[in-house]
Amino acid sequence: MSPAIDARDVFRVHSTPEGDAAALQGLTLTVGEGEILTVLGPSGAGKTSFLRILAGLDRPSAGTVRVLGRDLRTLGGRGRARYRAEEVGYLDQHYARALAPELRARELVGLKLRAEGVAEAERESRAQQLLEQVGLAAKATAFPGQLSGGEQQRVALCAALAHRPRLLLADEPTGELDEGNARLVYAAIAELAAAERCTVVLVSHDVAATEIADRFVHIRDGRVSEETVRGRAAGESAIVVARGGWLRLPQEFLDRAGIRSRAAAELEGDRIVVVSAGEDGSAPAEVEQATVSAGPGESVARLEGVEKAYGSSQSGARVFSGLAASFEAARVTAVTGPSGSGKTTLLHLLAGLELPEAGRIDVCGSAVEQLDRAGRAELRRKHVALVGQQPGLVPFLSARENVELAEEIRAVPQGRSRELLAAVGLAERSEQRVSRLSAGEQVRVAVARALAAQPELLLVDEPTARLDQANALALAALLSRLARETGAAVVCATHDPVLIEQADAELALA
Repeated sequence: MSPAIDARDVFRVHSTPEGDAAALQGLTLTVGEGEILTVLGPSGAGKTSFLRILAGLDRPSAGTVRVLGRDLRTLGGRGRARYRAEEVGYLDQHYARALAPELRARELVGLKLRAEGVAEAERESRAQQLLEQVGLAAKATAFPGQLSGGEQQRVALCAALAHRPRLLLADEPTGELDEGNARLVYAAIAELAAAERCTVVLVSHDVAATEIADRFVHIRDGRVSEETVRGRAAGESAIVVARGGWLRLPQEFLDRAGIRSRAAAELEGDRIVVVSAGEDGSAPAEVEQATVSAGPGESVARLEGVEKAYGSSQSGARVFSGLAASFEAARVTAVTGPSGSGKTTLLHLLAGLELPEAGRIDVCGSAVEQLDRAGRAELRRKHVALVGQQPGLVPFLSARENVELAEEIRAVPQGRSRELLAAVGLAERSEQRVSRLSAGEQVRVAVARALAAQPELLLVDEPTARLDQANALALAALLSRLARETGAAVVCATHDPVLIEQADAELALA
């Protein structure tokens, strides 16, 4: 039986005015029909570029890609559109793009079926079935604006599955879900694959995504570096040796061996021994931040008796009832809770983007609920920085220019953009246009932009949802260090245990 996917020596090079950037560099991979494959790897490794090629959204710069018997290189624009419509379900990591705000959840899931002329009763039945599989049956008539980010992500997944595709491509499908809801989504994917012999390629940073996989591979530097097949002896993963003897050692091995920029290798019998050699001694980038006015232990933001609801009193959803919380200077607070518990709403209340029905919100000495729109905007400009789930960067500007734009708007000291980007691990990508960066890299640019404002209150919404574990740990350590050194209060809405472990306090929402 021929494989569902056969990719050979695939290169993908993005040519930009800033220079060429190679996302894939000789990737070779086959996927069997009905197989569930999980693809892991750090931000910028080429995972999303590979999915976009499989979906027919991009063409490889070199190499061959055959999917479900089609040579994707030879398909024209109409052929690729027909291939996507008939064979592919694609869940983009920017899930909000797939959700028209004026449609209800059930209508969004059945939208593609409606375009294909499927009868109303049939498409509503299919939509309800999928929503039940991901725990959203009760939200079938809700609009996207009434759903949390995690709930919106699950609706987008259902929409991708509605037409029963032969190939499902999912890019970080659980990036903003708590553990329980993530497992619901994984279970739905596994059930679909088993029932309809759907081939699945799932890109994720979540190790739990491997639990439903028949096989999982790691991509680094645009190539497959490691492979693990379900059923092998525990711990038996194979390092892939590519053409020319290229191989990529796991980062964990390098860290434990103290190998950074140079290594020496020698033969000992039938073994190759790799040790550290010729290290340059460079240290991670440091960031200098201005110290804010509040001292350790002082409250930067406080909520008292806060009430918040959406919709009418009969059909609306009550988010908070009598919520009280305090966020202190020089501390990181992790706001946790299941999807829909109000984590994002809490950040928006603290930023003055939404107002409570009752209660008091004090930020840097100002009663937010008493300020008009202009007053709240001025409060944000002077004291608050918010990193949302969607980074909101200017796509045609470089990473450096996005940070410098924030410095200009906030009227803060300039000239620190490269320093800030280095602190989030993007020194070598600072001149790349944001539209050319991976989703994880865009999140890190947004964090650097927020740090440029030197805020007293830094609000970050799921900042590690699209980051691999190494970058998530580095970002969590950076936020913790900046809180201590500058006195800023950092409030993170998160499901990530890495961030929760690094936090000084946790506010758990029900």
